[in-house]
Amino acid sequence: MRTLLKAEFVVGFNGTSHELWRDGEVVFSGDSIEFVGRNFQGHVDQTVDYGRALIGPGLIDLDALGDLDSDVLGFDNGSRLEMGRQWSEDYLREGSRETYTDEEESFKYRYAFTQLLRNGITTALPITSMYYREWAERYDEFAAVTAIAGELGLRVYLGPCYMSGMSYVRADRTLDQFWDEARGLEGLDQALRFFRDFDGAHGGRVRGLLAPDRIETCTPELLARTAAASQELNAPVRLHCCQSVYEFELVSKLRQTTPLGWLEQLGLLTPRAVLPHGIYLSGHPRVSDRSSDDWRRLSGSGATIAHCPAVFARTGQALNSFGKYRAAGINIGLGTDTWPPDLLHNMQLGLYVARVLEGDAQHTSAADMYNAATLGGARALGRDDIGRLSAGAQADIVVFDLQGAHLGPFFDPFKNLVLAGRGSDCRASYIAGRCVMEDFEVRGVDLASLQVQADRQFGKLMESHSRRAFGNPPVERLFHPVFPWAS
Repeated sequence: MRTLLKAEFVVGFNGTSHELWRDGEVVFSGDSIEFVGRNFQGHVDQTVDYGRALIGPGLIDLDALGDLDSDVLGFDNGSRLEMGRQWSEDYLREGSRETYTDEEESFKYRYAFTQLLRNGITTALPITSMYYREWAERYDEFAAVTAIAGELGLRVYLGPCYMSGMSYVRADRTLDQFWDEARGLEGLDQALRFFRDFDGAHGGRVRGLLAPDRIETCTPELLARTAAASQELNAPVRLHCCQSVYEFELVSKLRQTTPLGWLEQLGLLTPRAVLPHGIYLSGHPRVSDRSSDDWRRLSGSGATIAHCPAVFARTGQALNSFGKYRAAGINIGLGTDTWPPDLLHNMQLGLYVARVLEGDAQHTSAADMYNAATLGGARALGRDDIGRLSAGAQADIVVFDLQGAHLGPFFDPFKNLVLAGRGSDCRASYIAGRCVMEDFEVRGVDLASLQVQADRQFGKLMESHSRRAFGNPPVERLFHPVFPWAS
């Protein structure tokens, strides 16, 4: 069946860069695009006219929120060492436990995947928190996640997260590491089994991913085996790296080199590496190593930085700076990582923060941010058939409505969206030619029922903080309203 989509604006790809068509058309059949431009002359089976809208490539989220986000619970609630997100020494001694049932674990992905689709994200590398888990993720639960992605139609790169350590808070409120090498290696074995069983599932929309948790929670053996498996399978590796001063200094102490230096030694700093968040390199004013060695390593590696502006701006941190990284030839993609799972929101914040840090409006543009969310994400995954609308590419297409009053007086589709838009302006979404969302509704999803369950389950997540915090304080002492409750 051949379908023609049309709108006032279409983002095409000319082989080098995106370009904007006025009164444009996109034609696809099966899972592939046949035509992008104007005045298609061939036969079509159906035409959908979206009017005042922008048709563009599906957005790619390299660090996609796959969870009922626990990071938001740290927002303006005092010291994170006191509020039970990280394990306390007491909790570690008593023994960790799961917060959710298996059904609740599956639900969080269904809820999160639905939200990603609602925000125009068509390709996702999901991320969840390990703090409220007994340890890491498992093969069996990811078999269920695969089924959910297949049902909803989302394109995903999946693999159970694994780790050989966990940071915890000591009684004196300093951080330390707990290690369990055997558990980490068993987790890698499960991840490799998952990759071999599910890579290419659901018509190729599910692809395998190796996902060691954080560089500071992995041992040399675990990462060395990950590097070998990545090379053998040509598998992407998503590893959170250079995201805190604590991580930088701990890795430097344990491995006698910086985090990026260690990845280089292990053979993990390659074009297959997707590294959230890439902020704390040697030479950063807050770390002890003032050399430029990490900059040389990163800029020559082909690795991708998954830039997640919102989650770091929330705590006063930022990549310094987007324009500098881009000018050095470092590939940058975007990620959400936290609520809201909205890449437009991250484009806005990323643009503003970059310009503040750079001191002008010349080094980072709206186009740079959009490119990161499309072409940069595709490059990170070694693909030239997503993140663009061109003949032969996958029919991963999103439609952003341009009629909302919150967009203000209309003057340019991209500028209106970047300055005032939000992910919920996404009106329709097609993945591999399948319409998964139309008229702002994800097909086959009762959003109201999902929200009821999400609210109930989030309350359970909040209660779990009490078990992990020192002294097991009640929830009302851990989480504070912006203003005090009236008596």
